[in-house]
Amino acid sequence: MKLSVIILNYNVQYFLEQCILSVQRSIKGIDAEIIVIDNSSPDDSCKMMKEHFPNITLIENKKNVGFSTANNQAVKIAKGEYVCILNPDTAVAEDTFISALKYAESTSDLGALGIYLMDGTGNFLPESKRNLPTPKASILKLLGAGKNYYANHISETENGEVAVLVGAFMLLKRSVYNEVKGFDEDYFMYGEDIDFSYKITKAGYKNHYLGSSAMLHYKGESTQKDAAYLDRFYGAMNIFYKKHFDTNFLFDSFVKVGVSVAKTLKKSSIKKTLNTSNNNITYVLTENLILLKNISENIDSKIKTTSKTIFSDEVLTNSNFIFDVDYMSYSQIFMVMQKLRGKGNTFRISPPGCNFILGSDQSDQKGSVLVF
Repeated sequence: MKLSVIILNYNVQYFLEQCILSVQRSIKGIDAEIIVIDNSSPDDSCKMMKEHFPNITLIENKKNVGFSTANNQAVKIAKGEYVCILNPDTAVAEDTFISALKYAESTSDLGALGIYLMDGTGNFLPESKRNLPTPKASILKLLGAGKNYYANHISETENGEVAVLVGAFMLLKRSVYNEVKGFDEDYFMYGEDIDFSYKITKAGYKNHYLGSSAMLHYKGESTQKDAAYLDRFYGAMNIFYKKHFDTNFLFDSFVKVGVSVAKTLKKSSIKKTLNTSNNNITYVLTENLILLKNISENIDSKIKTTSKTIFSDEVLTNSNFIFDVDYMSYSQIFMVMQKLRGKGNTFRISPPGCNFILGSDQSDQKGSVLVF
């Protein structure tokens, strides 16, 4: 078998369903499997899996064992030459795995491969490619001055070598994963992808970023940057530094002060950014009359149906867009989102064959799901 796609889920039933549907489209023609591991979700994630995806391997943990332990569990039963660690709050394009595997097989000494990640607003997520986070760079990032934290020597759409990738998408040979002993289980959540990336490079491999291939990562479903996040982030980085850097009491005190200041800055920024959308026109791209009827009955705004040609004919701002994946492919949707980003637009997706639409308007806040 060529590929095992491993999806760790916790309490994001609808996002997980979309993720799996997008992966199934992307692995067509590839000898591949999907493994879902659930960390004791309180929602109906496992029920949904059994009803909609009975042939997909599902591991049901009785408690939340964290990111590292769960992914290591899944890799132990994986059969693929390559494994891809994938977040459930993602959607991949139809050619994502073909492109990623082609790049991987043409790159010598490859460790892990990451790709271009964008959030629910179409904006690029800079953590897609990072430098090794020295103590100084991490503190500056927490304080909002993370210029050297990210791998800016490579542009968003370029391909090349980087030090650190994000755990939302990491593709690598299963033999390399096992050689470096997988994710370090001292980490529960946050920091494990940094540690994993570093272990790979220490083993003599090179991590790469594939900027020519894009995917969607809602991010806010798994990462809400509140005070609790900052505490967990600090704890994870503290583990990383103690494992790989020389630390002392003065350093630890400096980090704690930095986290405290970052919490204060975050609270003030949240108050300024929690604004609701004033968009009053919703463009629906579908040929499904039932979907259109459901949207019209559940959304309080002016509904306008349109075709794909609208994106070449008009300059569109301050509008809502609902994409039906049975009408537009994920790759087409991603291109439109990138084109219309930063213009006051919001985006929702209706996954194929589903009775809901979902999306996210802020990368550090929970997304929204509308079930019909």
